[in-house]
This record gives sequence, C-alpha cells and structure tokens, in this order.
Amino acid sequence: MSVAKSVLLAIPVLWMLKRIFMPYLWQDLKFFYKVIIYMKKIEQALKQSPSFGVIDLFLKQVATRPNQPFILYQDQSYTYKDIDLKSNQAAWALMEHAKLKKGDCVAIFLGNEPAYIWIWLALVKLGCPMACLNYNIRSKSFLHCFKCCEAKVIIAAPELRNAVEEVLPALTEQEVLVFYLSRESPTPGVYSLLDKIEAASQDPIPSSFRSGQNVKSPALYIYTSGTTGLPKAAVINQGRLLISSSISTLSGITCKDILYIPLPLYHSAGLMIGVRGCIQHGATCVIRNKFSASQFWDDCRKYNVTAFQYIGEILRYLCNTPKKDNDKDHRVQTAMGNGVRGDVWKEFISRFGPIKICEFYAATEGNSFFFNYTGKIGAAGKNNRFLKAMRPYSVIRYDVEKDEPVRDASGHCINVAKGETGLLISKITVTNPFVGYAGDASLTEKKRLYNVFEKGDLYFNTGDLIMEDSDGFIFFQDRVGDTFRWKGENVATTEVADIVGMTDFIEEANVYGVPVPYHEGRIGMAAIKLKEGQTFDGEKLYGKVVDYLPSYARPRFVRIQDSIEVTGTFKQRKVELVKEGFNPAVIKDPLYFLNETDKRYKPMTSQIYNAILEKTLKL
Repeated sequence: MSVAKSVLLAIPVLWMLKRIFMPYLWQDLKFFYKVIIYMKKIEQALKQSPSFGVIDLFLKQVATRPNQPFILYQDQSYTYKDIDLKSNQAAWALMEHAKLKKGDCVAIFLGNEPAYIWIWLALVKLGCPMACLNYNIRSKSFLHCFKCCEAKVIIAAPELRNAVEEVLPALTEQEVLVFYLSRESPTPGVYSLLDKIEAASQDPIPSSFRSGQNVKSPALYIYTSGTTGLPKAAVINQGRLLISSSISTLSGITCKDILYIPLPLYHSAGLMIGVRGCIQHGATCVIRNKFSASQFWDDCRKYNVTAFQYIGEILRYLCNTPKKDNDKDHRVQTAMGNGVRGDVWKEFISRFGPIKICEFYAATEGNSFFFNYTGKIGAAGKNNRFLKAMRPYSVIRYDVEKDEPVRDASGHCINVAKGETGLLISKITVTNPFVGYAGDASLTEKKRLYNVFEKGDLYFNTGDLIMEDSDGFIFFQDRVGDTFRWKGENVATTEVADIVGMTDFIEEANVYGVPVPYHEGRIGMAAIKLKEGQTFDGEKLYGKVVDYLPSYARPRFVRIQDSIEVTGTFKQRKVELVKEGFNPAVIKDPLYFLNETDKRYKPMTSQIYNAILEKTLKL
C-alpha cells in the first residue's frame, strides 16, 4: 500500500477519533486564537507607551468618529465629541474647585445617567481613580465604603440628598469636599458642581496631568459584598480595566452595534464590560436609569438596539412578561451576561428569536474567566486546555458545613472528579494576579489559599461552587460563605443580621438565603431569637429593615426560634435552615412574611406559600 493511500485511509479514522475524544478541538483553537490576538494588541500598545490606557482608546474614537452617538439616554443623544468636551469641562472644574491632583480618589454617588460617564472620563484624564458607590447604601455602609477608598471628594446626585445629609457630619469631620451634581445646593456644607462645570473651559486636558501611570495604577474601586458584613472595595487597576473589554470583543461587538445597558453603572458589568466595551469598539451605548421588564423591548425598538447586557434575572423577568405579537419585532442579535438558567435560556430564544447568548463566568476582583463560546445552553463557560495553561485553575473538594476546603493527610487540597461539585480556585501568578481590596489587608488575605497542591503555591478562592463536566463545560452551582445573591445583587448576611438585631425585641439574628422555585439566586430569610419576655412586632421590624436596607437585602421571611444553633467554632448554623426553607407545612416554628402592602411582617400561611409557588405573588 502506498504512503498516499495510507494517509487517505487514516484521515477518516483521525476525524472519528477527534469527534470522540476532542469534539470541541477546532472551537477551542479558534477561541484561543481570538484571545491571543486581543492580548497581543494590548501588549503592543503598552510597549509603545507604558501609560497607555482607556482614555487613549476613547480619544482615538473621538478622532475617528466624533459625530457618532456614544450615549443614548431618554430622548438625548451624545456624540463621542460631546462627551469628550463635557469631560474636559468637568476635569477643569474639579481641578479648580476641588483642587484635584493626580492620584486623588473621587467617590461617585450617582444613578445611571450620562454624567456618570463623562465625570468618569474627566477623572481618567486627570489620573484620578473613581470609587463607584452603590446608590442604595446608607449610613454605616456609606461611611465604610467611602473610608476604605480614601476618597478626597464625593459627587452625589441631588435626589440622594437624604443619604448624603445623614453622613455629612462625619464627612465634614474628615474634611471631605461634597458636591451635588446640580446648579445649586440646598444643603449647607455641600457645594453645587453642575454650574461650575458648565462655566468651565472645553480645552483638552494635557496628557502630562496623568503622566507616570502604568498598568498597576488604581483606576476604579468597585464594591462587592463579602463575609465581613460590609462591602469590600475591589481595586481595579489600569491593566485590568484595559482587558475588561475582552468580553465585548469575544462577543463580536463592533462599531456598528448599539448596546443596551440596563445594569447599574456602579457594577463592574455595566461600567467595565458595557461602557468600556463600547469605547473599545467605537460602539453606541444606551443607558437606562433603572431596568424595566415592561419597557425593555420598547426601548430596544426605539433605539434600534443590536445587543444588550444581562444578568440571569433579567432574562427571567422578560420571559415572565405577558406575551405579545411583536415579541420578535426587534434588531437584537447578541446578549452578553451571566447567571441565566438553562430553562430560561431556552424559553428566551424560543419566544424572542435566535439571539446569540454570550454567557461567561467572571468576578469583579477575581482572576478566573470562562466564556461559553460554543453556545451550549446552561453552561457558564468552557474549559479550554490552551487557555488553562495561561490561567491555571482547579475545582477542589469543599466542606460547606465547616466553610473551608477539604485537605488530605499531607495538608493539600483534593481535586474533585469531573461531574462533581467543588470550589473553584485559580492560581495567582505574575501574569494572572489577584490585586485584592482597598483598606483592611486581612480582607485580601482571606481570599488567598496557600500550599494548595504543593508547598509555596498560591490560589485565589472564588467562593463559588461549580461543576465541570467531561467535555469541559463549566456549570455554576452556588456561592459559599455568608453571601447570597438576589435580584442581581450580592447580599452580605452579617450586615443584614446586624440591622435586624438592632430591633429592640430581638436578641440574635441568623440571616441566610433560601432558594425559591422559578427564581434565580436566593431570597433573604432571618431566623431570630426574641429577648426574654418580648413578643414579635412585625410592624416595627418592617420599619427597621426598610429604613436601613435596600429592597433586595430585606429578609422576606422571618422564623422565630428558641435558640440560634452554632458550630463548635461558634459560627451560626445555616445549612439545615436553608434546606428547610419557608414552607409553613414543614416548619413548626412561627413564620412571618414581609407584606409591603400592609407594611409589616404578617404570619406566613399556606395560601402565601402556594401563591409564591404558583407565581401569582411577586417577590
């Protein structure tokens, strides 16, 4: 037999072997190639100028497409040139009236509006990092978030006046300059800023004002809830901000796209992936002050939206809206996001058309990343053997009850088998770093795992339980520790427990998240112990949680117990409570439900429970 004939006969055999043992090889290679090309472009730009950053990309788009719309908001349209000039004015005004200099941090306390973006770009032009405060925070959380980023200035929306005035004495004592983004200020001690911006020059900001910055310089502080009970300020340096557009790039966003961003800009998804992605490609972004399921598709049609961002809950909310004849009447082709369940994914594309779902796994402060480039329904991403060499990770055995990884007799962690749930950890290296959090160094240290598989190695603890199947697809399972996720927000149980425990008739509170059928994430529930001789006052507890907690963090169910169980290390037991849920037919302890109509916690009944299961009662 000739060599040529042998090769011809071998080809179908090799093809069959690939299909059996490496069915996704070409897709893996193609995706790896896209990632490498993206990273090479950034490396080349940094070689030419070590201080290369987001503002250079933005100014390039201003020069290339000055009159193309950059931001669409309500009935307003702002071109790239408009935002450039506005950010120049803001930069000059802040230098003159806030005495800002390179490196000074400024906290932003605004909702979604165009000013959020042009103020951010103004700060970038000055070399000043920005702290993105969640506009839902109040009191103790507000001061904590502000303090840990060491901001010199805060810019707040005038509609958040009450929240500002509540903490103003403390801010004044710290000699913090406070501005309202308005033409006048109704609060003594707080200055107006909008009038000063409008009177400022539109001249370009010299690049020398931000000279000396590099990939390690802080760019943003994005807050994420942790087990401490208070938000943690994840440090986003210039290098991480540069590569944050990888998701929009891998999703295929171009300058012709109009991206709808219904997510809050204080989140990494809205600002770093959404707005930053548009800057990378010269695309247009549509921002909305607050997500509305009923207005979503009307907005998409109004602005000719071609792509949008989501969290899993958004797709579920859209699927729950009443069906309409024009459900598929839109131009949307792509959706980028994370956290969508497989059943919701299927229902969404069946109802609204063949929209490409670009699901990914990532964390604001984390160093692990997966992308579902094959379109497999339900998967958060896919393991790629080529990328794993660059970003090593493992899935290890985890003891949920003890809230710690399982280690063998030699003290090393244990990998789980394919198809088994475990804790995702990613190796910390020079090329795959974990920067950590601002403020208390112990918060950063708690996320590091030492001597995982060998002496001296170091890994980042994601706090996420995942499952990887035999084909390398990643499926998110749950979060560990004292944080759960509800309505797209992380809820720190300790913070909620502290607020609940402030109520005068409660001795102790144990807060946890319980799963709800047909809902993403977990909803808040509190097991409480009453003070001796005290009775439960549902109206008083309702007033406390409404005054101090955002809606997504308020415990929807309350369970009264004779005692709060703890472990041998005095950690509150939650596992069994989570399993038992909120079914009044199962739980013999008194149960209460947060009733927003009556503005109190009222006794939980089988009728309420059934209404939740039947989805006739909105949570």
